[in-house]
Amino acid sequence: MTENSDELNKLLEKLNLLLKRQDEFAKEIDSLKIEITSLINSPNNEEKEKISRKEVSESELEKPIQSKVDSAKTMRTESSEKVQEPIKQATFTGPKKQRGKSNLEKFIGENLINKIGILITIIGVGIGAKYTIEHDLISPLTRIILGYIAGISLLGFGIKLKKKYESYSAVLVSGSIAILYFITFFGYSLYGLFPQLFAFGLMLIFTAFAVVASINYNKQIIAHIGLVGAYAVPFLLSNDSGNASVLFSYMAIINVGILVISLRKYWKALFHSSFWMTWLIYIYWFSFEFTFETHFGLAFTFLSVFFGIFYICFLAYKLVQKEKFNFGDVILIISNSFIFYGIGFLLLNQHPKGNELLGLFTLGNAFIHFIVSLILFKKKLADKNLFYLISGLVLVFITISIPVQLEGNWITIFWFVEAALLFWIGRTKGVSFYEKLSYFLMLLAFFSLIQDWESISFGEYSNNPTLKITPFLNIYFLTNILAIASFASIYFINKNKKFTHAFFKYKNLTQFLSLLISATFIYLIYYTFRLEIDMYYEQLFSFSQDYMRENPDADSSYYANYDFIRFKTIWIINYSLFFVSLLAFLNSLKLKNRKFGMINIVLIIFTMLIFLVFGLYALSDLRDSYLDQTNIYYSDIGKFNIAIRYISFAFVAFTLFACYKLLKQDFMKGIFNVGFDLLLTISILWISSSELINWMDLAHYSETYKLGLSILWGISSLILIIIGIWKKKKYLRWLAMGLFGITLVKLFVYDISHLDTISRTIVLVSLGVLLLIISFLYNKYKHIISDEQTS
Repeated sequence: MTENSDELNKLLEKLNLLLKRQDEFAKEIDSLKIEITSLINSPNNEEKEKISRKEVSESELEKPIQSKVDSAKTMRTESSEKVQEPIKQATFTGPKKQRGKSNLEKFIGENLINKIGILITIIGVGIGAKYTIEHDLISPLTRIILGYIAGISLLGFGIKLKKKYESYSAVLVSGSIAILYFITFFGYSLYGLFPQLFAFGLMLIFTAFAVVASINYNKQIIAHIGLVGAYAVPFLLSNDSGNASVLFSYMAIINVGILVISLRKYWKALFHSSFWMTWLIYIYWFSFEFTFETHFGLAFTFLSVFFGIFYICFLAYKLVQKEKFNFGDVILIISNSFIFYGIGFLLLNQHPKGNELLGLFTLGNAFIHFIVSLILFKKKLADKNLFYLISGLVLVFITISIPVQLEGNWITIFWFVEAALLFWIGRTKGVSFYEKLSYFLMLLAFFSLIQDWESISFGEYSNNPTLKITPFLNIYFLTNILAIASFASIYFINKNKKFTHAFFKYKNLTQFLSLLISATFIYLIYYTFRLEIDMYYEQLFSFSQDYMRENPDADSSYYANYDFIRFKTIWIINYSLFFVSLLAFLNSLKLKNRKFGMINIVLIIFTMLIFLVFGLYALSDLRDSYLDQTNIYYSDIGKFNIAIRYISFAFVAFTLFACYKLLKQDFMKGIFNVGFDLLLTISILWISSSELINWMDLAHYSETYKLGLSILWGISSLILIIIGIWKKKKYLRWLAMGLFGITLVKLFVYDISHLDTISRTIVLVSLGVLLLIISFLYNKYKHIISDEQTS
């Protein structure tokens, strides 16, 4: 202990010494800062003059203090930064502000003014031309010639200035191209000085020149004014006849020019402008001008041309320049693909035979993207995100083609298989995009499956009474089995810790999706066989209604055999009990998962309650049906209406045993022990009461719900008291007393008023004796009860 104290004292002394040195350094640094600031602010100091004339650099100014700052940096970093900050600000703040002003002035003088000037020049030429036309000062041919001379002169002047003033020259060249576009418009449209083909050729020349010039100058402004600016006269080649082919040909020329530029450049503003202008013009024409009889071939041709041009434009720069793929690219390629598909779908749907080709058209879209993705993959031409997006489009269009071309269960089957395939690729190959897409397909497939189930339950038999479905040998069972197989593969891949989850960064989301996959997998297995039971008995019930259909005036409730509906209820409950029991055994022997065990217990409790409430009620109806065989359709009812009870009781016993075995496992210790005793006790009491009523009804005893139940409940209360004392389980004794209380209330409120004297005497004496026995047991074993409470 003394050695530690000595060591501590030494360390404290060193710390105090270092703190003292730090304070000395801080004072020295502060004095240096004051001295430097005074030198800088002194009006007659030579150093300031040197600084203002830039004869002293930043490094020279810092030299006198550099050694001091370096030695103090480890002790007082903050102080060092404060010293350097005023020096840098004092030395360089002024020039930075001047440079900012210079940049703004340069932008206005060298860029903005010349663009405004060329725009005003073009407007002025247009106004002048308009004035000469209105006042007939110059002949039409002269006007056009002068216009071409003005445009070509401006073009030549701009080219001549290229060496010394490249940016200014580029603006003049782009303006001259725009003027040539307008002059061609006036010459063809207003005066008819040359034929349409000649005007078309001129436009082709201007477009080609604009492409070459924009690449040569490396200036996007030329392409904007020369190509996209040409959209200002979209009817340049039109003769007001509504000739859409001329308009779309003109647009195609412009877009081909942009395609050529895309092979060398990727000016996004140019590409975006052309993309949206083209599709907006086309969609407007398709919405308001299109007629099927006249324009079908034209519409489909240019729809394909525009789609192809923009697709190639998009890929051109990505592949040549190896540019990184981003979100804006996703929007462009998806928009281009779905505009093409959507309008193409509408066009084919209007065709008399085209609606039969919709699925093939959808697959054709998938095939186009597949070819592109294959080329990208083989040649390794782009980053993986672009490849995954285009591959994803292949899968999307294949997915869409299924409901377009197929019907019913085949859609569901395909979507489940596709979801499993995508999940396998995404998880095992580390392609998160595919895995994320698979979740969407799982959801889509599951809802499609639910729709198939509903069509069986609510539509098939009522609409087609002659329909006969063989259990386990039908399309619905095949669909469900394939869905189970698909989800089985997804489930086992998901359980494999070797592969990384797509949402591994989000632990809660990962756990939720894993739980959802497991729950869906189990539910699919459960409902597959449940549906077979449902279909089988619904079919029998439908056949039992044949008599009613043949005799419309008959009472349908009388002739239809509703026992089939009751048997369906019983067998579905029996199957549910068996299923949750198998889950319990599977968890006990193989999985040994505590969370799954807790969920399993909840399912067992829920299924048991369903049996006690609805199952026993259906069994009672079957007994009543057996006792009342006056219905014409009930003539073949046999003793199985009664025997089914004991089959159901066997399923209940199996379920309770499975629950007991699960709770005895080490991983389930401390869970639901008291709850199981209560579940077992309530189930036995409830079933015993139902069985007593059953046998009394079979014996045609009229006082079923009075004498028999009261005595049974009284005896049950006594048994529970005995077990509660023997096993030292207080909750069973309380349950017994509660049951006895209910029995007494039933006795005095209901039983006595409806029983004859002998029955009333038997009940009162029996319950009285039971109460005395219970009281005796409490007195005899009070020491056990007392010890239990003390402990």
